[in-house]
Amino acid sequence: MEGEGWSGGAEKGGSRGQQGRAPSRDTGRCNPLGHSALFVTASQMLLDLSGQESARGLDRRLRHYCSRTALLVLDEVGYLSYDARDADLLFQGVSRRYEQRSLVLTTNLPFSEWPTIFPNAACATALIDRVVHHADIITIEGQSYRCRAAEHDATARKNKTRAA
Repeated sequence: MEGEGWSGGAEKGGSRGQQGRAPSRDTGRCNPLGHSALFVTASQMLLDLSGQESARGLDRRLRHYCSRTALLVLDEVGYLSYDARDADLLFQGVSRRYEQRSLVLTTNLPFSEWPTIFPNAACATALIDRVVHHADIITIEGQSYRCRAAEHDATARKNKTRAA
């Protein structure tokens, strides 16, 4: 989703120059109905949350991710393994949004493989339970757009070399 743009006046967010905050993409008002959305990778969110030095700071940042926007798009869940602290923070984020606000997760792993990226199976099971309850799961198969673009560029370079 990143780089593909959001319609309806999306704004790029970014680092606010404050230590401990990972850049995110706050889409502001992303549709004509005025619903707000926040796009962030799982690693960005977890870096931000784990960088909070106090319980109060952590609670404030969790509210930022969990209750201030109508939609949270959490990208790349499962691309990296999580330690116990990160797994707890991810669980807190999902739990706070559970049955309250919309959440979109992107992942490269089927749920059956989530126990391989979390420190224990119970954590993965609890997270999956909250994610799939009321969920619409969309499986996208096929070649990624990045691979297609790279192949297209390579073919174009090859054709350009041949023509020269």
